[in-house]
Amino acid sequence: MFQLKKNNTTVKTEVLAGMTTFLTMAYIVIVNPIILADAGVPFEQVFIATIIAAVVGTLWMALFANYPIAIAPGMGLNAYFTSVVLASDGQLDYMTAFSAVFVAGLLFVLLSMTSFREKLIESIPESLKLGITAGIGLFIAFIGLRLSGLVTPHEANLVKLGDLTSPPVLLALFGLLVTVILMTLNIYGSIFIGMILTGIVAAFTGQLKFEGILWKLPQLPEGILVWNPLTAVGDVISNGLYGVVFAFLIVTLFDTTGTMIGVAKQAGLMKGNKLPRARQALLADSVATTFGSMFGTSPTTAYIESSSGVAVGGRTGLTSLTVSILFIVAAFFGPLVSTLSGVSAITAPALIIVGSLMIGAVKDIDWDSFDEAFPAFLVILTMPLTSSIATGIALGFITYPLLKVVKGKGKQVPILLYIFAVLFTYQLLYLPH
Repeated sequence: MFQLKKNNTTVKTEVLAGMTTFLTMAYIVIVNPIILADAGVPFEQVFIATIIAAVVGTLWMALFANYPIAIAPGMGLNAYFTSVVLASDGQLDYMTAFSAVFVAGLLFVLLSMTSFREKLIESIPESLKLGITAGIGLFIAFIGLRLSGLVTPHEANLVKLGDLTSPPVLLALFGLLVTVILMTLNIYGSIFIGMILTGIVAAFTGQLKFEGILWKLPQLPEGILVWNPLTAVGDVISNGLYGVVFAFLIVTLFDTTGTMIGVAKQAGLMKGNKLPRARQALLADSVATTFGSMFGTSPTTAYIESSSGVAVGGRTGLTSLTVSILFIVAAFFGPLVSTLSGVSAITAPALIIVGSLMIGAVKDIDWDSFDEAFPAFLVILTMPLTSSIATGIALGFITYPLLKVVKGKGKQVPILLYIFAVLFTYQLLYLPH
């Protein structure tokens, strides 16, 4: 079913890759409810809604697209959701905000059922595709550095080196060193083994503590929140939430498109300029966004942490199927998942190492052609510095056609790039991002 031989992989490799991906992204089932709680959404409701969205999207990716890419509610999008509710000063409740997510999800499904998103992927120039891959690599490595405490905030310089003598940082350094040594020796499953060894050390040093109950039955305190499209559209119109719907739509569109391109290139799944089974893959996040909003979570996106599973050897939907099963199990083990995801040093080294693997895409960028190199450079630079894949893509999409027109090569630029250059300019100037 998953064409393992054709993709030069095995059941063991795919399951190990799925476990690795899950461990690097499991934090979302705890962090997402904490962020949406500020908007008044009950923790337990968001916890289960997050898992439902992740299972629906990742299962779709596994069964219909056969890609090792996981889907879950996106970081940044959840913060934006909360800010929309809080900024209304009580005029907007979370139920109405979920109507906006639901409408964005439905529009997203309609877009994904057409050839539009496939054409978008094909129209992105090779230099920008490479820039997206490398930018995601730097972004994911920066996330790992921040989570581990190796990099901390600084008032004047934004960031600085963390306290290398603190137990969490020492644990992260241990995990990084062990995993790097295993990778250098070409040990099978190096990243996953590194996580396990770091977890064992964390338990012995008292940084990983299992207290109280480890599992409990999942529940949805408020049941299904949104289900009627007409009611949802009515909420959007009556509250003038057009900008919110557009922001959800365009950020999710390019977050997922960028991540899929980056991970697919890393896994060697791109065929020339095309992504095989693109429509099936691109439907995954739109369907998950719609389902997630019905139960109580913000829009979903493809997860850059999927690249950690690809680094272990994941190449097919069996990796994604494994992730889905582990999310289902997580629904019954909320306290345990919370404990494991609370120790960032276990997963941070994997993110740093995966970043080092993905940054290799820069070698294929045509650095001798400034009109090709600079937009790619801008994508690579701004993704980690703005903490947004979509913003990095936006700046690349704006500068690429601009430089081509200046150089007299405007006719070589696909019309879609001009359209999105205008849309991104409007978004960056007038909409939250």
